[in-house]
Amino acid sequence: MISTAAPYTVSSWVNFGLALAGVAGALVGLLFVAVSVKTSAVSASRSLSSRAAETLVLFMTSVVAALVLVAPQPDMALGLELLAWALVSAVLMVILDRRAGNRSTYRAARYVERFSPNTITSVLLAIAGGSFLARRGGGLYWLLPTVAASLLGGVINAWLFLVSES
Repeated sequence: MISTAAPYTVSSWVNFGLALAGVAGALVGLLFVAVSVKTSAVSASRSLSSRAAETLVLFMTSVVAALVLVAPQPDMALGLELLAWALVSAVLMVILDRRAGNRSTYRAARYVERFSPNTITSVLLAIAGGSFLARRGGGLYWLLPTVAASLLGGVINAWLFLVSES
């Protein structure tokens, strides 16, 4: 049985953070492999380099969430760190999305560009941090959809990045 305090008790989330750190870290490494495979295309295309950077920010959102979960720190610091990364990632995503533009020729890529998980991930992370600090509204349970959007969006972005012709 899950305790009603679980969304606000960090010790209940440490194992989740450890598992997430491994998964997200591995995906960051694989992204660097993908970028190295397409080095000439990335250096020649502002759109591709921006999309690769967006994917890195998505994966790093999960890495940051995992690291702040397992770090021994006061609850207030955890909530503020989640809110801070939500703000930083949202700003980075807006800048990178504008730099990338919407030039994709693939129908699936245009759909992902239009309904991107980028903004959703930042908003969900802000909700997680804010509700954790307020001790109501779901708290750290909001990390589940945040991480799902972050990892799924990053994997989709990475796939589109690899198959793009730009």
